[in-house]
Amino acid sequence: MRAWLAAVLLLAGFGRVARAAPVPGDGTRVIVVVGIAGAEEFGAVFSEEAQRWAQACARGGAACAVIGEDPPGPVSDRDRLRRALEAEGKDGPAPLWLVLIGHGTFDGQEAKFNLRGPDFTATELALWLRPFHRPLAIVDTSSASAPFLNKLSGPGRVVITATRSGDEQNYARFGHYLAEALTDPQSDLDQDGEVSLLEAFLSASTRLAAFYQAEGRLATEHPLIDDNGDGLGTPPDWFQGGRAVKQARAGASVDGALAQHFVLIRSAAEQQLPPAVRARRDELELAVARLRDEKARLPEDYYYGKLEALLLELARLYPPPDPSGSSHR
Repeated sequence: MRAWLAAVLLLAGFGRVARAAPVPGDGTRVIVVVGIAGAEEFGAVFSEEAQRWAQACARGGAACAVIGEDPPGPVSDRDRLRRALEAEGKDGPAPLWLVLIGHGTFDGQEAKFNLRGPDFTATELALWLRPFHRPLAIVDTSSASAPFLNKLSGPGRVVITATRSGDEQNYARFGHYLAEALTDPQSDLDQDGEVSLLEAFLSASTRLAAFYQAEGRLATEHPLIDDNGDGLGTPPDWFQGGRAVKQARAGASVDGALAQHFVLIRSAAEQQLPPAVRARRDELELAVARLRDEKARLPEDYYYGKLEALLLELARLYPPPDPSGSSHR
């Protein structure tokens, strides 16, 4: 790395490619859907996962609605989800998270998420989400969930699945580890005081792999993350730290940059940033991510000139340290 670039990075406090634009409490919403358990042991696990998500939302100030944990009523869980999505705002900067906890099935043509009462398909969920132009994170922790990634992938969306194929239909443990990772400081890979959705995905994937290795079992689930809109997904072993190091499909950006935008529990420093500064910071960091993806196709002088300009503007967004050592805004 050139000396001037190292100095700019230091000035900018540049520790990761992207952070979340919206701060929980300003409209961030989470919908957690708990599917039918099928067996008592699964019901207890699914309830614990839902509670962990609700607790993370409470700590971060995000609104959280849980479907499927209360006694069944005259309206099916499928219709409750559809109506909840219809009632959500379709535009704006605040993200919507949709978390699916339970079992899934795949018949070779269509994947379903299993609910009390009528199920819904990946195709139906894609239709319900079509009007949305706000940031979306769809986290499907069920078995046979990979086809949901193919159907739901798109610009401005993070899609996570517990499996890489619809044929992986055994009970998926990934959701358990993901719910744990949300509030575990050890999941904070870049040590910035908060756990992004990407970091939770990577941490949960590591714990999942350790489980299968310790049990001496052949892994029956392989999580994927997609946030570049190409519908392909990236496995966790493609990442080094918090960045994908293997090349994506020609012309496609690597996955991971957008997922760093989604954080439920903000650090104190992040919450103190004025909204306008935060928004511009996020735009610049995403611009850096896009520029890095294009590095191999750009002249060297042009690339470093653009990078220097972006990082210098990033540095100017942050106030200089207070010589007295006291904190101020």
